[in-house]
Amino acid sequence: MDNAGDRRGSKPSERGVYVISVVADLSGMHPQTLRMYERRGLIEPQRTQGNSRRYSEEDVERLRRIAELTQEHGLNLAGVRIVMELERQVEELGKRLERSNRRLAAAERKLQEARQQGRPRGVLVRLADVASIFDR
Repeated sequence: MDNAGDRRGSKPSERGVYVISVVADLSGMHPQTLRMYERRGLIEPQRTQGNSRRYSEEDVERLRRIAELTQEHGLNLAGVRIVMELERQVEELGKRLERSNRRLAAAERKLQEARQQGRPRGVLVRLADVASIFDR
């Protein structure tokens, strides 16, 4: 068994299945460029027990994004790293916002149900209960 499954592999797109020569063809990059990107921390292929690189579909997409940022937008690798980190943060914030919106909708449904059941309107709510809607 390889250690690649230990780190990634919960989704098919995360499984390292491509060898470096295939990824070089898929991404339009030279294998030496892929190794350099790995040394610089822009890509982290999985490794087999024999220490061979195995790239996932997500790795291939990441390489395509790197190529887009460098070739089409003229960024250097430091700029690529910053843009990709900001994109990761935006994605995480979007997920947090989605979770908060679901919690808020659930709280609004509970409030509506309480109103329909004739509970008094001016019910006091602990601030911690309201704040928990927006946590995470």
